[in-house]
Amino acid sequence: MESQLHTETRTAVVVGGAGGIGRAVAHRLQSTGARVWIWDLSPIELPGVTTLAVDVTRPERVEAALAEVLSRDARVDILVNTVGHLGGHVPFWELDAAGARRVVELNLLGVIDVTRQVLPHMRRGGWGRVVLMGSLAGKEGLPNLAVYSAASAGVIAFTKALGKELADTPIRVNCVTPGPIDTEMIRGLGPAVVDQMVSKSPMHRLGSPEEVAELVAWVCSDACSFSTGAVFDISGGRAGY
Repeated sequence: MESQLHTETRTAVVVGGAGGIGRAVAHRLQSTGARVWIWDLSPIELPGVTTLAVDVTRPERVEAALAEVLSRDARVDILVNTVGHLGGHVPFWELDAAGARRVVELNLLGVIDVTRQVLPHMRRGGWGRVVLMGSLAGKEGLPNLAVYSAASAGVIAFTKALGKELADTPIRVNCVTPGPIDTEMIRGLGPAVVDQMVSKSPMHRLGSPEEVAELVAWVCSDACSFSTGAVFDISGGRAGY
């Protein structure tokens, strides 16, 4: 069967694409032929990719970035939101109010608002793929990451609900929930925490951003035709359900 992972006619926006998983996703989608835009707080130079400085917690900034994409490419076919902010690996009672709000704003409310603004253009275009990055934390609940776990659970529930709303359209909405992946965000938790994560992995290692990007590329493609409102784990066997 011929591969359907080509996206030559598609325009993709990768939110949080400056590093880690997001950058790997942007590179992989570009390799399938998509015209790729990265939205991130810190724009990067990536050959063949256009980057914009966007704070997803500011709806007016999202609106301006979307207008720029549409002025040049006329449409958005693929939206991948990879923004991730842990807010520190600390007991819940040690996380101050501002820190807790920031975790929810970036990991959940920003995801919702970007999707809200992009979705009408997908509907008019008659095709779309929305991929939201959750986390294994949102399914299992991780100690010392209580608010991050709650925000990720919100992303999962949002995906399921929106997928049902759009199931009778050509738009598919799915969630990818990585376990620990070898990124600066995870390494920033410190060697002891990383070692603990590795020890809980049946594969005894962290995943790579490129492995996540391969899964995301499939979910963004025409090949992903009968899955919507779904949650795809990529955890090296760690996921319990």
